Amino acid sequence: MDITFESALDLWKPWMWMSPSAGHDWLPFFLKLTVFLSEQSKQPNDWHSRQWRHLYFRNPIGIAGGLDKTGQSIDEWWALGAGFLEIGTITPQPQEPNPGKIMDRFKETQALWNKMGFPSPGYKSVMNEVERHFDNRSTPIFLNIGKNRTTPNDKAQEDYLFLMRQMHSLCDVFVVNISSPNTAGLRQLLTKEYFEPLMEKLGDESRRVNRPLLLKISPDETSEQLETILQASHNQGVDGYIISNTTVQRPTPSPYPVEGGLSGKPIAITSREALKNVISMLGTHRNNKLIINAGGISNGEDLKDRLALGADLCQLYSSLIFRGPFIFKKIAREYDHLNTF
Repeated sequence: MDITFESALDLWKPWMWMSPSAGHDWLPFFLKLTVFLSEQSKQPNDWHSRQWRHLYFRNPIGIAGGLDKTGQSIDEWWALGAGFLEIGTITPQPQEPNPGKIMDRFKETQALWNKMGFPSPGYKSVMNEVERHFDNRSTPIFLNIGKNRTTPNDKAQEDYLFLMRQMHSLCDVFVVNISSPNTAGLRQLLTKEYFEPLMEKLGDESRRVNRPLLLKISPDETSEQLETILQASHNQGVDGYIISNTTVQRPTPSPYPVEGGLSGKPIAITSREALKNVISMLGTHRNNKLIINAGGISNGEDLKDRLALGADLCQLYSSLIFRGPFIFKKIAREYDHLNTF
C-alpha cells in the first residue's frame, strides 16, 4: 500500500503525542502544514449546500466556537472543507485563561474537557485577522462574543454591545455566548433578572447593524428553563440557536474533572435530545430560524441523524482532534455513501 501524507497523518496524529495544551497551541502550525502538503485540500468543498436568508453554505459542517479563537487559521479551515466558521469566543479586552489546568482529552471516550474561560487576545487582534479574509471569504464567518470575566453581570450588556458595534462589518452572524460553564457567574445571565433585558438590547443592536443574532444554548437547562429561554429570546428577535455548549453533567462513575465543560462523544445523546427539545418547543416559531447542532458529531451517520432531526447545520470540535483535519472530507464521503445506498 502506498503511504500518502494523508494516510500518515491519519495514522500518526502528532498533536496527540503532545499535552492537550501544547497540541491546541500547535494546531495552527499543523493546519498550515496539512494544507501545504495535502492534495485533498485542493478538492472542491461543495456538497449538500444550502441557503439561509442571504447566506450561502457550501456544505453543512462548520467549526465550533473555541477551536479557532483568533481567526488565525481561516484560510486553512476553508481549504480543509469547512462550510462555515465560528471564530471566538472574543472578548473586548485581552484576558488570560483561567489559572491551573485548563484542558484535557480522553482518547478512550473521545471526550474533551476544558476550563479555559474565554482566553482572548481582545477584539482588535481578532479584527486584524478577520479583516484580511472577509472581503474574499468563501464561507460565512460567525463571530462568537463574550464578556470579560472582570465585567460584572449588571454591566455585561456593555461588553456584548461594544463588540457588535465594533465588529459587525467583519462578520455575517453574531453568536452570543452566555452559556459557557467556565466563566464564573456567566450562566446567571440566563436567569430572568438578566436575560430578558440583555436580549432586548442585543436584539435591537442586531437589527441596527443588520447582522443575524444566534444564541448558544447550554445542554444543562431543565425543560422549564429551556422553554423560558426560547420564548424570551424569540420575543426579542433572536434569529437562531446553536445547540449546544459544553456540559457540566458527568456520568457515574466519572473519569473527568468535576469542574469545567465536557464535550465530544459523551455529550452526543445530551446534545441530540436538546436539539429535539428546542425544535419541539419552538413549534411554528422555528420558521426562518437557523438551527445549528454541536456535540458528539463525528461521522456521516451522526450528521445525517442531526439533519434529519431538524438541524440546518452542524459543527465539529472534538472529532477533529480525534479523527484529524481531513474530517470534513471524510464526513462528506460518509454522508454521500449513506445517501447513495
